[in-house]
Amino acid sequence: MLSIFNRNSPADEMKRAVAAFEKVLSLSSDSRDARSLRMRMGMLCRAHLDKTFIAGAEQTAAWQELAGLHIGSGKPAPDAPVPSKFQKIRAGETDIYAYLPEEYVTEAFALGARYQKMELPAPKVIEAMQALANQICYYDLRLQEPFQVLSFLREELAAEAALQESANDAQENASASDGKATG
Repeated sequence: MLSIFNRNSPADEMKRAVAAFEKVLSLSSDSRDARSLRMRMGMLCRAHLDKTFIAGAEQTAAWQELAGLHIGSGKPAPDAPVPSKFQKIRAGETDIYAYLPEEYVTEAFALGARYQKMELPAPKVIEAMQALANQICYYDLRLQEPFQVLSFLREELAAEAALQESANDAQENASASDGKATG
């Protein structure tokens, strides 16, 4: 797209994202409008955390592969990937930037990386990411209810558990019918 049609540069959009985040954090009112702004910011934060976690996993996988090639050919490993305080989030018909402070993105990115390296199992990752989300919701945004992060991973675990449950049921039914046939 030509730059004459692009009204705001990414740098301007990122400044706007920081300003929006800081504005919501500074809200002292508990009016309906203030709660609505907090909720919207919470949705952006949830999307940001999810995308940062995924980026941590994906970039770590790519880095591990590249580092292996470098080390195998006698070169030093490249620098490890680092998280971004900004994520592009789809909001209706447009993309907007969402901002989170460095300590949050560093933690979410690291959890994604540790999950990718199989250092943490999915339930522990979900627990740690939810604790991070709870901190943002309760302390920064002052929301009554925290938003839920990593829904995709929770659904994957639930599907695996359901599959395991049906496999166990089938095995029990087969064992029970074997017992009747031999008894």
